[in-house]
Amino acid sequence: MEKDFFQAVFDLARLIPQGRVTSYGAIAKALGTPKSARMVGYAMNASHQISDIPAHRVVNRNGLLTGKHHFNYPKEMEEKLLKEGILVQDDQILDFEKVFWDPSTELTNFF
Repeated sequence: MEKDFFQAVFDLARLIPQGRVTSYGAIAKALGTPKSARMVGYAMNASHQISDIPAHRVVNRNGLLTGKHHFNYPKEMEEKLLKEGILVQDDQILDFEKVFWDPSTELTNFF
């Protein structure tokens, strides 16, 4: 189950558009498991070994870069977001509502 869940998280994370972010909970909800945000976090932590998964685009529900410690160095997540035009201040995404991507409403026919 965990491997299949992780793969589903990875597949969905690959769809997050450049310049947008989503949350662990939004991914969990889109996968039909709304109480599994923590497992999405575990999946994202495991994704750092896979180069095509944009883990930097997944943040907590308040736009905080809570996963930054799992990158190669502490500022890497912020730097990747800045390169995509997402502004960050004090480890929090500015204008979070404007750059938030909700897979439940943005995606049709994911499954």
